[in-house]
Amino acid sequence: MTVPVLLACSLAAAVAVMTALYLLQRRRGDAGVVDVGWAAGIGLLAVAAAYTGDGWGPRRALVGLMGAAWSFRLAAYLLVDRILRAKEEDGRYQMLRSQWGDRAQARLFWLFQAQAVLVVLFGLPFVAVAARVDAGWTAWDAAGLLIWAAAVAGEWTADRQLAAFRGRAANRGRTCDRGLWRYSRHPNYFFEWVHWWAYAAMAAGSPVAWLAWVGPPLMLFLLYRVTGIPYTEKRALVTRGEDYRRYQRATSPFLPWFPRREEP
Repeated sequence: MTVPVLLACSLAAAVAVMTALYLLQRRRGDAGVVDVGWAAGIGLLAVAAAYTGDGWGPRRALVGLMGAAWSFRLAAYLLVDRILRAKEEDGRYQMLRSQWGDRAQARLFWLFQAQAVLVVLFGLPFVAVAARVDAGWTAWDAAGLLIWAAAVAGEWTADRQLAAFRGRAANRGRTCDRGLWRYSRHPNYFFEWVHWWAYAAMAAGSPVAWLAWVGPPLMLFLLYRVTGIPYTEKRALVTRGEDYRRYQRATSPFLPWFPRREEP
């Protein structure tokens, strides 16, 4: 299967799945299912790219496993934490519904379809690695695997720390500033961004290596300008007020760094 055919088939499948999830959202009143579909869709595309690629077999198998493990861990976490255990819809989508008013359902439909396009765009790094034909492991492969392991471990740790904090009744209405959250207001987003550099490293030497460089800047743009940090922080200010403002003043917004001391 050629790359254009793979991407066209992947887009068609992603659009169909996102349409089904949109209909489920209308029934449940919870748009968070789109995040689960996005994460799982990328993993499936990673496996498809590894299976159909023309590159060295062991590298294709490795990048397919890496993409699948990352995406299915994230999809499972989102499904359990944001859908099955959650008592209400994620605050980001509540805010969007409030802003969009009567046009919310129409705009949510196109938001779901935009996620289908993003599934394909984030599949490009896997296509790039799967097209690398040079046989044998290299330092670039080792670097990619190390970046991937550190990023996935960091994101998993941040998710667990936040879930544990929220699980204590005494912390209701308070901001998590423990563990990794002491050094970054969004350590989960930070490690999510770092994760995409793993495939950029592994794609070195691929005839379409540039495709892997779509991941890091696109993810950074989405986190900073679209549905990541902006809506998360707006919602936090509404629900936690001065407690979150104190946290903002003291804590780095993205890159982990030592917290600032409050001036007397």
